[in-house]
Amino acid sequence: MALGTITESIPMDDFLFRAVIAGIGVALVTGPLGSFVVWRRMAFFGDTLAHSALLGIAIGLLLGLNLGAGVVIACLGVALILAGVGDRGPIAGDTVLGILSHGTLALGLVAIGFAQSQGFDLIAYLFGDILAVTKADLVWIYAGAGVALAALIAIWRPLLSITVHADLAAAEGVPVRRINMVFMLVMALAVAAAMKVVGILLVAALLIIPAAAARNFARNPEQMAILSALIGVLSVIAGLGGSLGLDTPAGPSIVVAALLAFMLSLLLPALRGISASR
Repeated sequence: MALGTITESIPMDDFLFRAVIAGIGVALVTGPLGSFVVWRRMAFFGDTLAHSALLGIAIGLLLGLNLGAGVVIACLGVALILAGVGDRGPIAGDTVLGILSHGTLALGLVAIGFAQSQGFDLIAYLFGDILAVTKADLVWIYAGAGVALAALIAIWRPLLSITVHADLAAAEGVPVRRINMVFMLVMALAVAAAMKVVGILLVAALLIIPAAAARNFARNPEQMAILSALIGVLSVIAGLGGSLGLDTPAGPSIVVAALLAFMLSLLLPALRGISASR
């Protein structure tokens, strides 16, 4: 939804303030989490979890559950399947990811059709509806993001060891399987929290793009996590500002702002190199 289409019915200060606060809450967790997604080359995994969120919404509608809880259930189910299958089955891991990604998305769309819930806005869940964030949504976003961020901080060191060398980490006594499952749970919570901000189809972009931009400047993992969160926050503010000025959809505008930040992160080192050579 674009900012210009609702400014007449809702006081701008109210909805814009809630939108910024919601976006910042999501960016603070997707930045550090996205760093691990980039390091571990799990972009397709993040996309699969995001697509499975639609099935979670359908589960919530059909069973009368909180939609956020349904998203977490579906994402955890997909994560458990992936953890169980891995690369040990007859089908390659990326093929399994592709099947689950598109399969859960299609199942979710079909199931939502059966639910026939009145007033359900599918487009808002697919592309986000940050401008319609309520106080209750803010509580859910910050609760989910807070738990996810706390869990990520708790497993930071062992997860970093696994990312560098899983076999060596296991030899040193790191519970690799347990840490990976906690990481998948954190991913599910982050997807559920970000769903309202940028939508199911774009949430993976908020995980990947700020982290990829930060990687071009960071010198260590902690620095990259902090820079990723900062770039995410700036993308939220710039995206909402662009949506207000140009009357464009807010969720996609945030992702476009993050994309511009990534392009800038590629250009700045090159410009510095040209200046140094001169």
